[in-house]
Amino acid sequence: MFKKIAIGLVLVIAGVLIYAATQPDTFHFERTATIKASPEKIQPLITDFRQWTAWSPWEKLDPQMKRTYRGTANGAGSIYEWAGDGRVGAGRMEILSASPTHVDIKLDFLEPMTTSNQARFVLTPGENATNVVWSMDGPMPYISKVMCVFVSMESLLAPDFERGLADLKAVAEKT
Repeated sequence: MFKKIAIGLVLVIAGVLIYAATQPDTFHFERTATIKASPEKIQPLITDFRQWTAWSPWEKLDPQMKRTYRGTANGAGSIYEWAGDGRVGAGRMEILSASPTHVDIKLDFLEPMTTSNQARFVLTPGENATNVVWSMDGPMPYISKVMCVFVSMESLLAPDFERGLADLKAVAEKT
């Protein structure tokens, strides 16, 4: 009986590992919000990292988090580094490019695991509102592929993006 259980367990583990190996080498997900404000009002909330404390979902997780701002005050070349507890870890963001319609950010996580991702905000003006798309792209190393067999990257981070966009909306729509 023990032998059959052991063989079954080995087959399940092998199946998970093989399935994980077939998954894509990169991930992408995005969330969208319609904000009743112009791109000119929304974009500074994104391109000035000091403004993130008002809307970023991760800023509220660790009030004792250490923050360092370097480079330009906002826009391309602006750098934000943080170090916090286990919920926020440590990392660095740098705005690579910014225009009235998009902001590209290099996002490097240092703790709890090292990875480099790309975040992008696209602001599309409409009648009396702006459509804001917040996306993230990054590599999927093998260990991440194995983890994502059980819990997807999107299901882990999408609620934070949704909460962040809702808070960005609230801040931008204040008169």
